[in-house]
Amino acid sequence: MTIRVALADDQQLIRAGFRALLEAEADIEVVGEAATGADAVDLVRSQRPDVVLMDIRMPGGDGLWATEQITAAPELCGTHIVVVTTFELDEYVAQAIAAGASGFLVKDTEPVELIRSVRVAAAGDALLSPSVTRRLLERISSGLVASRPVDGLTELTAREREVMVLIAAGLSNDEIGARLFLSPLTAKTHVSRILTKLGARDRVQLVVLAYESGLVTPGFSV
Repeated sequence: MTIRVALADDQQLIRAGFRALLEAEADIEVVGEAATGADAVDLVRSQRPDVVLMDIRMPGGDGLWATEQITAAPELCGTHIVVVTTFELDEYVAQAIAAGASGFLVKDTEPVELIRSVRVAAAGDALLSPSVTRRLLERISSGLVASRPVDGLTELTAREREVMVLIAAGLSNDEIGARLFLSPLTAKTHVSRILTKLGARDRVQLVVLAYESGLVTPGFSV
């Protein structure tokens, strides 16, 4: 299956570089480019890409605004947004993740990692490494997002809460299964049920919800 990607960045050279890298892959197609946040939203509405590589600092509605517009539209739930930024812990990146972006990359990311991230995001899986996830979300939980009740959390079983804590630690389905003595398929089933009960778009949003709800706190370890 071909992964359809949209590029949103106000620098033409960046877009050209990303396009060249991605279109060299047999399973990836770039379906459009946008130089402003407003154009990015219009592009997603018209093309319904699987993944958007979204710059934050753009004119005409920045990437944060565009991310919020896209993630708030139920009809666009099939599009996953990967924020691309110059600064690894830009406060706007944290806000974009909280708004529903599926992850983020820095612009000096190795080409192979960019391609892998597009594939992982298209599959709806987690694409932030555990170390980056921890740093970013500790920043969210310590100031950018206040602790709040999370709808659906009380509906989780004890096992599902265990799984959610391990997701927040950045563990994969295989790693969760090994930790809890479950098969990878059973672990994946638990993750799917958690996503449904909490109305979350993907695993990255589950990590945000785990911090927001207080299920995990900065500095926790598993």
